[in-house]
Amino acid sequence: MTNKLYYSSPYTTEWETRIKKAYTKENQCFVVLDETAFYPTGGGQPHDTGTINGIEVVDVFIDEDGEVVHRLKKLPDTTNATCSLNWERRFEHMQHHSGQHLLSAVCYTLYNAKTISFHLGEEHVTIDLATSELNEEQLEKIELAANEEIYRNRPIHTYFVTSEELAKLPLLKMPKVTENIRIVEIEDIEYNACGGTHVLRTGEIGMIKLMKTEKQRGDIRLFFKCGLRALQDINESQNILHKLAGKFNTGRNELLTRIEKWEKDKQMMETKLAKVKDENHAYVAKELLGKKEGDLLHHVFEDKPFDEVKQIATMIANEHNVLCLFASASENKAIIIHDGTKRIPCRKFLKEHIVPFNGKGGGNEKSAQAGFPAIEDTLNFMETSYKKLLKR
Repeated sequence: MTNKLYYSSPYTTEWETRIKKAYTKENQCFVVLDETAFYPTGGGQPHDTGTINGIEVVDVFIDEDGEVVHRLKKLPDTTNATCSLNWERRFEHMQHHSGQHLLSAVCYTLYNAKTISFHLGEEHVTIDLATSELNEEQLEKIELAANEEIYRNRPIHTYFVTSEELAKLPLLKMPKVTENIRIVEIEDIEYNACGGTHVLRTGEIGMIKLMKTEKQRGDIRLFFKCGLRALQDINESQNILHKLAGKFNTGRNELLTRIEKWEKDKQMMETKLAKVKDENHAYVAKELLGKKEGDLLHHVFEDKPFDEVKQIATMIANEHNVLCLFASASENKAIIIHDGTKRIPCRKFLKEHIVPFNGKGGGNEKSAQAGFPAIEDTLNFMETSYKKLLKR
């Protein structure tokens, strides 16, 4: 079996070894090394990346025989292997995996919340906790306690134990495996069976920043970031906060007050605008009603958005017992609507007449609407439908 350097020497980034197996399968290239520092996906932790003889390592996994397999862009042309690990990615994984162990221990110590699962992704890092709620005050205490343990710079030990030795350790969750049992111990904090890569001391985690929580089937999913990823997020948040403060011409301490005032002003303006729109719609309706032919009113609005066209059509149809055929030239959309007293089934009429003009739409007996790919299609549909409705 391959010598797993990621266990014995997790800080190794460059090494020389030999390729003991190379093969292709389903047009993909794979190699097995005598020894590897490339960590395979497992235990919630993603695989490492890097190069072998300058060829990109795109995946690392454990096969059905328990061997570490590396998927490459192409097969090397020699059995000698010069390997280089993407250390930035590896160290971030180490920070987050050790950070997860520490955070899980703190959650259990403070609130008896056991960790159910762990996920380390490109965008989000989470633990699922067996608790129904964590309020803001509890989250603040968890974050503070976790970071205090980082500042204490406690040693983190990793080692293999026998089943007999395992039985003597105070683990919250027993491992599924019965051999090659690896323990990660944060000194004076916890013991955990784990096959992931970890930093040597809690200080290397850098910091733990809790981001948010979500309900997850009765449990709590806690989102967090560690180290450089946490620092980047804080810097981005600070930059956004600075820009917002500049927009409102105030300091960040007064920003929430300014935003609340802006929201109230916005609500007042929206109320006034809605009133003006209603008045305008009533005026437009009055003008249009003078052009109706019997109970039919046909009109194409050049500039109005379709939402407003629909509002006007609905108002006229319901208040004046008129069959309206309206369209918005700016959005290439049309509507046919009445108050339910007309015999014409709007959906059926629409479906029968939009196809020649490449239209798509639907509705019900009283109202139907459609969209068209071009203004010519919209206008031709309107003209044809208008003539049909006049003859009904």
